[in-house]
Amino acid sequence: VQLQASGGGLVQPGGSLRLSCAASGSIFSINTVGWYRQAPGKQRELVAAITSAGSTNYAGSVKGRFTISRDNAKNTVYLQMNSLKPEDTAVYYCNADVQAIGVPYGMDYWGKGTQVTVSS
Repeated sequence: VQLQASGGGLVQPGGSLRLSCAASGSIFSINTVGWYRQAPGKQRELVAAITSAGSTNYAGSVKGRFTISRDNAKNTVYLQMNSLKPEDTAVYYCNADVQAIGVPYGMDYWGKGTQVTVSS
């Protein structure tokens, strides 16, 4: 199982980006998926998460600006980021609890990060 994060880039304050986290491999089910970020000199923090049932939760700093969603048919989770601020600058990582085919439990996977830079 692999996770591939994409969609980062350079954007001006107030702009938008959409990140994608695509899972591939011998997947039986994808449970909770989360987006994390890590800014230079800071600890990695949870930005948003979505369960297999579609329940979501957000960090207070992004609530109302970011939206997490999932397309189960494509094994992909998205993070729509609007009204971006310079303090959103970080490397963004996706994390998923994935049950592989033939394995009776889920395992934790991380994708490689994608850089988001918000600057004028």
